[in-house]
Amino acid sequence: MCLTPCLSSGVMAARLPGCVHGLRLGSRSLPVLTRGGLVRHHRLGPADDEMYQRTTVSVMQKEEQTGGAVIYSYSPRGFNINGNKVFGPCAILPPAILQWNVGCHTDITEESLSLFYLIEPPIEILVLGTGARTERLDPNVLNFLRKKGISVEVQDTPNACATFNFLSSERRITAAGLIPPPAQTE
Repeated sequence: MCLTPCLSSGVMAARLPGCVHGLRLGSRSLPVLTRGGLVRHHRLGPADDEMYQRTTVSVMQKEEQTGGAVIYSYSPRGFNINGNKVFGPCAILPPAILQWNVGCHTDITEESLSLFYLIEPPIEILVLGTGARTERLDPNVLNFLRKKGISVEVQDTPNACATFNFLSSERRITAAGLIPPPAQTE
């Protein structure tokens, strides 16, 4: 056995033949000789331990609890949005609710959608409710919105309301253009 200095720590270690890297590891290892120096230890008492276990949190800014506008119900006459009754087609641009000047899905044009791509901050997703059924919109209108960086989801109004509520609850920057479904005649 010989003593070899460890270059990285300046510690003298016992080299034994047949051990990993010449050093014996494990519970039966030889004591390591250190350079002479004072080592100070502080033992924590129960009172100290309790002090270090306490955690305090300071709320710097409270986050708004609501996820934006919520569509509670719809009818052939209009919508109930955040407790406000809106009659006829509407555009929801949280936090604003606006009357939307369209009568049916064929009235949805680049001009009627201009309020959705002119606002700041820009919206990510536009949900369009086309009444009782999902209707096909002009592909040029959809491509125009995609070029503006807005994803478009065209659905029937009941599903569009649910999709808008879901996206709003996820705090997505979303807007909706909704046409009330017509009254069902039986």
